[in-house]
Amino acid sequence: MGSLRIAACQLNLQVGDLRSNKEKILNAYQKAEEAQADIAVFSELAVCGYPPEDLLLKSGFVADTQLVLNEIASETKECVAIIGFVEGKEAGADPVRRTSNAAAICADGEIKGTYSKRALPDYGVFDEERYFASGTNPIELFEIRGVNVGITICEDIWVKKGIASELASAGAQIILNLNASPFEIGKLEARETVLCQRINETGIPIIYINQVGGQDELIFDGGSMAFDANKDVIARAELFKEQVLIFDIDCNESVKTASRNTIKISENSRDESLLKHEVDSLPSLNSQIWQALCLGTRDYVNKNGFTDVCLGLSGGIDSALVAAIACDALGADHVHAISMPSRYSSDHSLTDAKELVENLGCHHVTIPIESAHKAFLEMTDEQFSGLDEDLTEENLQARIRGTLLMALSNKFQWLVLTTGNKSELAVGYSTLYGDTAGAFSVIKDVWKTQVFDLAKWKNNIVEYDLIPVSIITKPPSAELRPDQRDNQSLPDYEVLDPLLREIIEKDKVAHELIEDGYDPEIVKKITSLVDISEYKRRQSPLGPKISHKAFGRDRRVPITNLYRGI
Repeated sequence: MGSLRIAACQLNLQVGDLRSNKEKILNAYQKAEEAQADIAVFSELAVCGYPPEDLLLKSGFVADTQLVLNEIASETKECVAIIGFVEGKEAGADPVRRTSNAAAICADGEIKGTYSKRALPDYGVFDEERYFASGTNPIELFEIRGVNVGITICEDIWVKKGIASELASAGAQIILNLNASPFEIGKLEARETVLCQRINETGIPIIYINQVGGQDELIFDGGSMAFDANKDVIARAELFKEQVLIFDIDCNESVKTASRNTIKISENSRDESLLKHEVDSLPSLNSQIWQALCLGTRDYVNKNGFTDVCLGLSGGIDSALVAAIACDALGADHVHAISMPSRYSSDHSLTDAKELVENLGCHHVTIPIESAHKAFLEMTDEQFSGLDEDLTEENLQARIRGTLLMALSNKFQWLVLTTGNKSELAVGYSTLYGDTAGAFSVIKDVWKTQVFDLAKWKNNIVEYDLIPVSIITKPPSAELRPDQRDNQSLPDYEVLDPLLREIIEKDKVAHELIEDGYDPEIVKKITSLVDISEYKRRQSPLGPKISHKAFGRDRRVPITNLYRGI
């Protein structure tokens, strides 16, 4: 039975940084060469980074990507490099989609062939039909060291009895699948299920290569893996880290057939001893979420030219969790926690915040806002005369804090992290231009109940109360008025979050929720809050996506919208 030595090059590439991406690709290729790999395979659109979005509409960007690919190809040797790139098309029948999402097969200093992705996703965070023409060329195989290799790109492998089956019918002995597949809860298991389904259809091994790193709200988790023809994982790259994973895999000779559409690429020989890997089990769900949030935060900060961040530290669990994530992501010396107490801040919140920063080791300053708050009240005293205090005065405090954080950001070039969670964002339990003022919302896609779970998990992992227990156990409160608690305005989060999941992630409307057994009064209140808060969500900062449906690219609901069911 023939075998191939494959280097799965799982890299953290940056959208648009073509020169840096070239350097990373060539460094990984050199490692593959040194290991006598037959193939070095890279992720989807590796040359330009994924997703390039409307950069693809710039003809100069597409041309520059092709230029850099040619430079990479010119440095290839016997090891075959398979690299994702944007391929420009001649103007023709489709004047809009003049590019394809392609893979280049490079060896001996040149491009030997290309493959264009056929299945273009157009759902969730994906808009590929906006940019790309679907591949229509006849099936081609690439003979590498006597093995017929089929190539697919990301969504291709999710299609039942699609391109994978066609490749196997044409005589492919192994399929390489180039990906830029973002993380979400349950995605790791979903990928494995799909790959096993394709192996059931084809009877041949499949190698899954994914990119890693944060790109705006998307987090690419890596986790590249190799399945043999028996559906066993024989090698798996680390999650959320760069790695060049080198392994050997047996290829099924029984399906090899003569094919007119087979391009011979390489006949190089090497040591026949097989590299074996111990395959670790997947980390726990909370570990995956924590690593995803850290990676998304670190890459958003660093890739946008910042080194340090600041955040408002209230003594509550949301800001405590964000501070802990930021310290893990960037290092405590790059995190500046700002306490901004008001007349309504409790003593225990101040002491909790102090204990937290001592545990984390990050920078901490306290800037009381009482004088600014008092000044605003005096400034508006005449206009508000005779009117009761309400949300107006509460929101003033949040906006003062937001202004202070932005002033510190301007002065010291610190990127501002906001600390609102998905539950609050869903129902508008936040202050526009106040606690939503900032650049990156670390737990934007984390439900409040998940916030508690993550805090407890982190303490368990480090084996001490990194996040003080009192922060976890005290009733949640915005502390914008005397004795305020979240459950005075909202149901308890154990009740609220399951309902919000149905509304946001499953798109259920009120009558469906009532039929499911939810309290009609609660349903009416919460669905109304979700609907009228869309304008706030549109103006809130982006944050890392970890769920099937996050606010932002995933969920596109009109602001001016009167549908409430019939």
